[in-house]
Amino acid sequence: MMLRTKSTVAALGLAALAIAGVLAVTTQSSGSTATLVTSKGRFPIEVEVADTPGQREVGLMNRESLPHDTGMLFDFGQTRDVDMWMKNTLIPLDMLFLDETGRIVRIGANAQPLSLDLISSGGPVRYVLEINGGAAARYGATRGDRLEHAVIPSRN
Repeated sequence: MMLRTKSTVAALGLAALAIAGVLAVTTQSSGSTATLVTSKGRFPIEVEVADTPGQREVGLMNRESLPHDTGMLFDFGQTRDVDMWMKNTLIPLDMLFLDETGRIVRIGANAQPLSLDLISSGGPVRYVLEINGGAAARYGATRGDRLEHAVIPSRN
């Protein structure tokens, strides 16, 4: 009986460590602040990070609003062509397509809610930042501007 209890405790301990590891990887980047750097200034944006296939699939679907200066940062884990859409997305969004250094390579402005039209990155990207429709213009964001965030390697 004692041996069984020890093995059960050991198994639970290993399970707890595995869960803690997963949480450390996924929660370190969610609910964090990114900084959009444009010619108009530095703009803090509270972001949720979508870095798993499930999180990227759901994105900002079914939300009736998005607070001012917030968004979702999609990390695709590799640089590649990306197509986004607005299926089940109830609010207009701007999509900033970013390369592996966080530089904006394309902006998809005011994507139409509930549309199934594909919004293409127009070339290889690593990240996409979704923010409220019209926010990119308000921040003065243009191609070549940069997003800073813990998941984006700093340039040196």
